[in-house]
Amino acid sequence: MSHPILVTGAAGGTQGSTGRLVASLLMGKGIPVRALVHKLDARSDELRKQGADVVEGDLLNPDSVQAAMRNVNRAYFTYPVAEGLLEAAAIFAAAARDAALGLVVNNSQFQGTPGDPAFRDLQHAPSFRNLQHRLADRIFDWAQVRVVHLQAPPYYENVRALVSRSVAEKSTVFLPWGGDTTVIPLVGAEDVSRVAATLLANPGAPLQSAYALVSETPTVTEITEALGRAIGRPTRYVAITDEQWANAVKERINLHALDHLTHLWQYFRRGEERIQATDAIRVVTGRDPQTLEEFFRANAKAISTGQH
Repeated sequence: MSHPILVTGAAGGTQGSTGRLVASLLMGKGIPVRALVHKLDARSDELRKQGADVVEGDLLNPDSVQAAMRNVNRAYFTYPVAEGLLEAAAIFAAAARDAALGLVVNNSQFQGTPGDPAFRDLQHAPSFRNLQHRLADRIFDWAQVRVVHLQAPPYYENVRALVSRSVAEKSTVFLPWGGDTTVIPLVGAEDVSRVAATLLANPGAPLQSAYALVSETPTVTEITEALGRAIGRPTRYVAITDEQWANAVKERINLHALDHLTHLWQYFRRGEERIQATDAIRVVTGRDPQTLEEFFRANAKAISTGQH
């Protein structure tokens, strides 16, 4: 593959860092990567050491995006849980169309309805952020670029960030997840990244236009018990209100993400839809997805010491 693959969000962030993981996976296969980063720092230096062509740019700047796409045939699009998703998607889709990209893998979000676009109900999205992702998916489709949407629920990494501090201090999970039987669909960011990298590395056309990536659908009790086994001490769950949770995390989560997660927890608490795990990760990558307990065990030290 002579053309580099453009990977956005390649420096990584606080919400899964799929861009960084995708870039590393592709370079591990010997595939050239153009890494688009928001700023040059130690993280971009590390990407250069791995062999990436690092480009500083802004997904909200059309000139920046067009420049990053020069001599590129495939690209990975991801955007943080912050303001600007629709603008960035429109700019990226337009540039991809003009550059005649062969494939865009779009890191989308859990849809809350069946994956076929014909079934997406824009009036009943779990959150405003989720609605934005549905619209962003359509923007890519309307741009008539070949695109694959990876529709994922919250990441294991998100759970770790939410529970580490209270588990380290009090062996307790304080979240507004409602009762013990509430189901929280989850997936590991590493598996989402493996799916993306596999699709981007395959020179052929993808078999589907969208993949629902749900590794597990554990109850709150099952999440808490798996966490306790992983860190080697009993862990309990205490349900709190949305307001209590928002007040506790507002200093470390931006308002856009806070609104999204609050509405997502409400959606899961209501349990209006039976959410099922899918086999998409195994089908695409040829390997079973990481389990939640495996993730907790791999991160047991960080969780036990309150690291995010």
